[in-house]
Amino acid sequence: MLVMGILNVTPDSFADGGVNFETHIAITRGLEMIEEGVDIIDIGGESTRPGAKRVSAEEEQARVIPVIQGLAGQGVTLSVDTMRAETARLAVQAGASIVNDVSGGAADPDMFATVAELGCKYTIMHWRGHSADMNSKAIYGDVVSEVIEEVTLQLDKALAAGIKRENIILDPGIGFAKDAEHNWEILNRIDEFIALGYPVLIGHSRKRFLGGDTPDSREAATVAVTQSLVGKGIWAVRVHGVKVNKDAISA
Repeated sequence: MLVMGILNVTPDSFADGGVNFETHIAITRGLEMIEEGVDIIDIGGESTRPGAKRVSAEEEQARVIPVIQGLAGQGVTLSVDTMRAETARLAVQAGASIVNDVSGGAADPDMFATVAELGCKYTIMHWRGHSADMNSKAIYGDVVSEVIEEVTLQLDKALAAGIKRENIILDPGIGFAKDAEHNWEILNRIDEFIALGYPVLIGHSRKRFLGGDTPDSREAATVAVTQSLVGKGIWAVRVHGVKVNKDAISA
């Protein structure tokens, strides 16, 4: 199971907003992650925490592209966390090889065609709307079957647009338009996602459903969930704390 390290070049991300906002600090943190044994660094310039407002494409690109350029060639896989096709294109040109799209292609009508043209890896996450109103959409009968159904719709569109099957990664979208009980149900039935036959990415790190008053206080619970996923066929976990999760996987 791989470790994807989160590198938010934002002032307002829920767990680490502002910590790595300046380009040189973000690059330094990326190099630290490499020292800690990270497999993939996921670089994002737009917060997707509940209630977050969107930034402009220009602002997002000004945040992430210099960081990707600064970490390219360091021997680690780079991913760009974006919902915009043009940001994805610029990021891949700068050195990223994965586009991690939390909207699963639903936020930008040009995303699927762009990714198909770029030929890069592409993560399709389950999504029901932008951060400003996603909490109101956390209504399910059977969360696992509905999430699979909705992800499959986007997956079919991606394949139809020419994205190669072997380039697709699926993410059930822990914390996105989901209450705590929904998140736990997905984790408890993760084998149903694995059965779809694609690499599965899990992004549970420091999220509210883990308990604790602050994001930092949820690190132990994050590591516990990572440990619980070992041996279940998960492709990667997307986490803030690289070393502790790396250690948990190899323990």
